[in-house]
Amino acid sequence: MKQYRKPKDRERILGTTYSYPMGLWFTFFFTIPLGIIILYSFLKRGLYGGVEWKFTLEAYRQMFNPSFGKVVIRTLWISVVSTFICLLIAIPCGYAMAKSKHQTLLLFLIIIPFWTNSLIRIYAWISILSTEGFINTLLIKMGILDHGMHMIYNNGAVILVLIYMYLPFAILPLFTTIDKFDFALLDAARDLGATKLGAIIRVMFPNIKSGLSTAFIFTFIPIFGAYTVPLLVGGKESTMIGNIIVDQVSKTRNWPLASAFSMVLTMISLVGVFWMLYNGKREQSQKEGSGKKNTQENLEQNIRRHHLIRGAK
Repeated sequence: MKQYRKPKDRERILGTTYSYPMGLWFTFFFTIPLGIIILYSFLKRGLYGGVEWKFTLEAYRQMFNPSFGKVVIRTLWISVVSTFICLLIAIPCGYAMAKSKHQTLLLFLIIIPFWTNSLIRIYAWISILSTEGFINTLLIKMGILDHGMHMIYNNGAVILVLIYMYLPFAILPLFTTIDKFDFALLDAARDLGATKLGAIIRVMFPNIKSGLSTAFIFTFIPIFGAYTVPLLVGGKESTMIGNIIVDQVSKTRNWPLASAFSMVLTMISLVGVFWMLYNGKREQSQKEGSGKKNTQENLEQNIRRHHLIRGAK
């Protein structure tokens, strides 16, 4: 006789079957390359590139070189400033989009830059900020300047282009979170005497913490590992960790040191991802707890109302 499986068993088998291709994909294209990087970071540098199969911590010792320390501090500073400005711009943008009646159009305008290659967009900024670029040419023709200003190949230009490149990654998660927010709570806070800004800070921000943490992670991590922007727009004093990794692989051919720096980026990314997941899980548990509390309060109120009605009768 033909045996019939329970629906739960069939769903479990189908889920396991569907997960195999993704599991293989992550194994071959994520886990194995990451394992190679971890292994190389503990090996000795080869004479003409590559590695020698001898265990050593020399690569991690070289990371404490003062010149590399300056690069790490500069990378942290540029990443924090760029991410902070992205969030400052993304919060009002996400709020305005959530309140707008033309959300589809606004989302379309934010996604449009992704249709263009990132190198083309960077070179467009070079043509805008260069000494003979659009801004300087316009100011000279207007008689405001006699000669072009130096607006490129410095940290300011790197921060500006990084903000432009990664601002959509901050706007989209914030818009998604703010769009689910109940704006009636802001009106209630205003009725209780709070200012508009105070209501946003004290009422809305605690309810969109998951969106803020996601926007922070989505901007900080790629900015921290950026390579092309500081290479093309920055100067000698704008080198970041991503440039160090590429130089160690292609020029110095110190693969263990490049792997060690890559491990630092990977660990920072993992910490950020786990922090984002933790915040999301905690916020979900708080919502479930508040929902259960409200349910219990409603039940108690219904019981009291029932007893009052019976007593009145």
